[in-house]
Amino acid sequence: MPGRPKFIDAIAGFGVTFGTMFKKPVTEQYPEEPGPVAPRYHGRHQLNRYADGLEKCIGCELCAWACPADAIFVEGADNTEEQRFSPGERYGRVYQINYLRCIGCGLCIEACPTRALTMTNDYEMADDNRSDLIYGKDKLLAPLQPGMTAPPHAMAEDSTDEDYYRGNITASGISRPTADGFARPEAAK
Repeated sequence: MPGRPKFIDAIAGFGVTFGTMFKKPVTEQYPEEPGPVAPRYHGRHQLNRYADGLEKCIGCELCAWACPADAIFVEGADNTEEQRFSPGERYGRVYQINYLRCIGCGLCIEACPTRALTMTNDYEMADDNRSDLIYGKDKLLAPLQPGMTAPPHAMAEDSTDEDYYRGNITASGISRPTADGFARPEAAK
């Protein structure tokens, strides 16, 4: 407006600033108080175990083939009766994920036939050393829970690899479905 003093325009411009001065600030106290994570968030990968401690990974390399960023390296090896790491014929001897390349798409999870690979809600993986962002099997394997035995060890007594894949293995042994469809632990022999 032509007859209006110029300082009025300046005061009008600061109206928004003055209005927010007395509102409570929206400040997140991260990392002291981490915020909630969505339940289906794709974070760090985890290699899972069966209830007796054997690894679910069979070294098939399907996750590496499915990865569009070529971030996964798997080298399979054969199980022996003396050195058994998974219930099948093979296991993943070397397993690496390069988080410098991973795009978090989850295609590796979908490709895994044994559900050995899942993604956790852990998102704090920042590091100042590039080589530390290549996670090996030691960082990816799920920790042993109470009742689990660290591999290598034999499969549960009188069990087959199919019992493992069907989920019939518990920490105490094998449980097969009965006629009513419910799995009950088999009596110790």
